[in-house]
Amino acid sequence: MALDIKRVTTNDVSSVALLYDAYRAFYGKPSDLPAAFDFLEQRTSKNESVIFMAILKGEAVGFVQLYPIFSSVQMKPALLLNDLYVTEAVRRQGVGEALLQQAKQFGRETNCAYLLLQTAADNYRAQSVYEKSGWIRAEDFFYEYPL
Repeated sequence: MALDIKRVTTNDVSSVALLYDAYRAFYGKPSDLPAAFDFLEQRTSKNESVIFMAILKGEAVGFVQLYPIFSSVQMKPALLLNDLYVTEAVRRQGVGEALLQQAKQFGRETNCAYLLLQTAADNYRAQSVYEKSGWIRAEDFFYEYPL
């Protein structure tokens, strides 16, 4: 499998927007491709997130989106891996693992203290990929305040 991982620029947003729209649909949100495009274009043009795209045979087949956060205690940057998606047609072929590896590499290159991610409690397939890739389930403290 000749998989390429590429950091997304504003020129690549249209390719990722289709995947991002499908990702949102996976989580029960209605399709809105124009809004997906606008959201990703804003994140990339303002450098508010880092997105890597997986390309297989010239086609975008997955992406990972990282948001910068900080560790006050460690006085270092950190990354929130908020979004990871791989098209159904290429799941279980190592694309997700390659994107996770790219996220880890980027975190090391940017001297981050850690990477953090969340996923749905019932997304067992993704959880098994995370754990296989060395991620550790943190159950110590999680609170959320929905706004």
